[in-house]
Amino acid sequence: MKLLKKLAKRYFIDAMGAMAQGLFASLLISTILSTVAKYTDLAFLNTIAAYAKAATGMAIGVAIAHKLQAHPLVIYSCAAVGAMSNALGAVIGNGSILNWAVDKKPDGMEGVFYSAGPAGAFFAVIIACEIGMLVSKKTKVDILITPIVTLLVGFAASFVFCPVISYVMYYLGDFISWATTFQPLLMGIVVSVVMGVILTLPISSAAICAMIFSASAFEVAVANGTSEGFLLAGGACVAGCCAQMVGFATVSFRENGWGGVVSQGLGTSMLQMGNIVKKPVIWVAPTLAAAVTGPISTMIFKLKCSGVAAGMGTCGLVGPLGVIDATPSSATMWMGLALVCVVLPAILSFLFNEIMRKLGWIKTGDMKLEN
Repeated sequence: MKLLKKLAKRYFIDAMGAMAQGLFASLLISTILSTVAKYTDLAFLNTIAAYAKAATGMAIGVAIAHKLQAHPLVIYSCAAVGAMSNALGAVIGNGSILNWAVDKKPDGMEGVFYSAGPAGAFFAVIIACEIGMLVSKKTKVDILITPIVTLLVGFAASFVFCPVISYVMYYLGDFISWATTFQPLLMGIVVSVVMGVILTLPISSAAICAMIFSASAFEVAVANGTSEGFLLAGGACVAGCCAQMVGFATVSFRENGWGGVVSQGLGTSMLQMGNIVKKPVIWVAPTLAAAVTGPISTMIFKLKCSGVAAGMGTCGLVGPLGVIDATPSSATMWMGLALVCVVLPAILSFLFNEIMRKLGWIKTGDMKLEN
């Protein structure tokens, strides 16, 4: 059991957290810069954004390998593995994989190309990194052996797993897009609550959203006529993540003051995980707020988002920036952005929390953060 917990922490907390950092430094930054360029005359920001986006796989590879405490040659090799596995995928059509381990659809072939994206990079880099470390610094020709082994293993892992991952992610993204298109109320609640909970858990909601709401997923949604549902689901993710962050910042204000507002409202609600384990009821208010703001986002304001930004919430205001980038600018959009991302999460969380305080379920000090 101890070994299982250790491996789970290493791969699904540490490695996934590092993956999110790699995404932040590349794909997410490109989204922010392109959004700024959209509202300014700074065209050079689009150039920077394009290169940052192109480096997504490499950034993921380096980030994960570094977090796994790999040796330098393994880390550098994992940059190439990340680029490769992020790009490889499969051509999918008629419910099956038509072309295995390719980085684009061959001319004349039916179906749609779907890359494994960040999900493929996550698994391939971990495998390549761990095998690479088995030979690193073990021979006198380490400068040759380590990169060769790491790259060969990375290619093998990408060849075997990336098409399968792309197939799974294809149908997951397709289901979410289809369901949100036809049931925006129900899916607004489900997606908002689930992604908000994931954001507060010690795993990366940003990484998960990058996998589900990838560029390939959007292309598939466009081809299937469900792009509206795809983007609305991303907006619901933003709503749920903002509800957790702003919610906890608000309801814990009497314990943590303005420092808590900044650390949770612009940082992460994950800081409350220790207190949640001790007293799970403190999680109810922000989660109920997410259940309300999610469908408001999908049904009333129709806020849209995609990619890694959907899982960031108000962290660095990335979630709202993603909404601004994906949703046509209008007075309704700006009003919805303010209400869904800040005002309603604060008010609803406060009201729900005060009810539970009156009932004696929550007491002052339950959400105190350690200095």
